Amino acid sequence: MASTITPAAASTPSSRPRALLVYKSVHHQNTAKVAHEIAGVLGAECASPAECPYARLAGYELLGIGSGVYYGRPHEELLQWVRGLPDVYARSLPVFIFTTSGLPFLATFWHRPLKQALASKGYEVIGEFACRGFDTWGPLWLSGGLNWRHPNERDLERAREFAGRVAHAGIPT
Repeated sequence: MASTITPAAASTPSSRPRALLVYKSVHHQNTAKVAHEIAGVLGAECASPAECPYARLAGYELLGIGSGVYYGRPHEELLQWVRGLPDVYARSLPVFIFTTSGLPFLATFWHRPLKQALASKGYEVIGEFACRGFDTWGPLWLSGGLNWRHPNERDLERAREFAGRVAHAGIPT
């Protein structure tokens, strides 16, 4: 899936917003690999939902939310964390979403629950990224899985490029 970015009105290309990535990666650490690549470009901190009380969001200028896809949805722990986000940060904290899955071309469906939860709280989603991840869900383990060796270097390069674009779009004006 190609990533999408909503540009900011005006920005300074040389600066980066202070960013936090909250993600859930369980089985093969696909999403963790992508999160760390994005974090490296943004100079961001990473945390699981359990490690991130909402008060920690104060002072951040950009929030990344990532998950592997489990049974056609983002991880339930992450989704519950997003549903609990306080609306007090909505106006000052743009958000981007990233996922890994066996079928990333369906990311529009995978991202929908996160986007709906964020929209209900008033958060603006400024970008989305999805890439292939090694998937051994259900009967796939019998054949050795789907997307073996993913995310690969090409996927990670796309994640880094996405991070560069989202950093530019997420700079506060």
